[in-house]
Amino acid sequence: MGRRRRSGRSWGHDDGERAPPEQAPKAALPFSATCVRISRDSYPNLRALRNASSVSLADAAYVKISEGDSGYVLDDVPHLTDYVPDIQTYPNPLQDHPAYSTVKQYFVNEDDTVPQKVVVQKNSRRGVHFRRAGPRQRIYFGPDEVKACIVTCGGLCPGLNTVIRELVCGLSHMYNVNSIFGIQNGYKGFYSSNYLPLTPKSVNDIHKRGGTILGTSRGGHDTKKIVDNIQDRGINQVYIIGGDGTQKGAYEIFKEIRKRGLKVSVAGIPKTIDNDIAIIDKSFGFDTAVEEAQRAIDSAHVEACSAENGIGLVKLTGRYSGFIAMYATLASRDVDCCLIPESPFYMDREGGLLEYIERRLKENKHMVIVVAEGAGQDLIAKSIAKSDQQDASGNKLLLDIGLWLTHKIKDYFKTKKMEMTIKYIDPTYMIRAIPSNASDNVYCTLLAHSAIHGAMAGYSFTVGMVNGRHTYIPFYRVTSTRNKVKITDRMWARLLSSTNQPSFLSQKDIDEAREADRLANKPPLPTGASHRVASSFEQSASSSSN
Repeated sequence: MGRRRRSGRSWGHDDGERAPPEQAPKAALPFSATCVRISRDSYPNLRALRNASSVSLADAAYVKISEGDSGYVLDDVPHLTDYVPDIQTYPNPLQDHPAYSTVKQYFVNEDDTVPQKVVVQKNSRRGVHFRRAGPRQRIYFGPDEVKACIVTCGGLCPGLNTVIRELVCGLSHMYNVNSIFGIQNGYKGFYSSNYLPLTPKSVNDIHKRGGTILGTSRGGHDTKKIVDNIQDRGINQVYIIGGDGTQKGAYEIFKEIRKRGLKVSVAGIPKTIDNDIAIIDKSFGFDTAVEEAQRAIDSAHVEACSAENGIGLVKLTGRYSGFIAMYATLASRDVDCCLIPESPFYMDREGGLLEYIERRLKENKHMVIVVAEGAGQDLIAKSIAKSDQQDASGNKLLLDIGLWLTHKIKDYFKTKKMEMTIKYIDPTYMIRAIPSNASDNVYCTLLAHSAIHGAMAGYSFTVGMVNGRHTYIPFYRVTSTRNKVKITDRMWARLLSSTNQPSFLSQKDIDEAREADRLANKPPLPTGASHRVASSFEQSASSSSN
């Protein structure tokens, strides 16, 4: 029976050769790599991860790290052959696909990897890498035996239907898969007796609609019941589309599948308009969200300019991360103040937000404020009694910062006996429900195809773009930390320069932000790893400024 290839040439159409039909021989790990065995007690830095999610100590058994020359470290993804030996392999049908006949060396070499950090110095170590996404010479599922399912979880996001469409069409057209099903209404749908059959014809035009044709929900994650259902129905490829909470669920599903020794691949496709998924360059839906947010800002600017001392206040999504607010502000050029969760601000003291608003109105006669939904929650908590409630996914329910700011600004100008008009615009749900734009449609297509190639090749992973290349990333790396705006970085400095707003930061705030960035970007490091691995992880964690 064939086993997974670790090295060797890539077979392409340029020289007329095809992948050999015989079994794939064993070969050495890439770059003379040696596998690092990791014990259960090998996560000394877990307490330092000051985020909503953390890595369980029991997850050490699922970490695959390989070393190479010059400080090269491969943070690899699980493969079927890690726990199911002697699996039959098949030639990839893409080698005979007419659409790819002109592609030179279409198959990805098993040694191809993508670095986490792209900016280095002359004497830098090669650092942490991830396995490059793409089709392999040999696959671990025959097209006739594939039974794939697709599920969408969590909140809505532009591009969900596009990903569903491209998964169905890609499986059908590239790999001749005929058994594809949709799981309806999120993880809860696995418990339902009705699965929705999906064909290229049935999903032909769904990318033109917002939302998801499969429905979605929060919570409902009973791992054992989900895997029971997967096993009973003979499903062997699971495509899970959702945010960080959904990817945690995908990881738990994979671990249960591996525990049972099932021949099943789990492919996670990260989704969030907030762009707070760790490691990846961006998540799909983000470009569309920024574009739509800019339209809301334009409307707020028109309202503000049309009134005496007019203020346009726009609340955008961003529970923990202010990327949409920051990028929409930079794209608009009409914003006078941008408030995000990562950057603390104060209201009443000298140099505070209210004083700045007053000064700006006296100078320009109008003002536009953009605020992310997670900003200023500590200020609201001091003035409004609240209980720490959570939604079905375990996310803390936020109080409305936009409405609170509106009342605070009105009360302030009443005391100043100064006429003003404020218009509060909240486009958050509208942004989530619209179809994705052209840029996101392209990105969704590439993500879906990369996920298909990886699942057919027997991997379980989260797929995403790292430094402009699609990669397969271990589940634990995208769920252990959260991507946030670095207020000590050049990008935030550019925003402050563009809006000419005060930073509201004390030296203490800056020092705390730097320490938080350092801890948040420090991956869970196995102590059983060599000094070279530790150095490479540390170097990749300290990414360069934009």
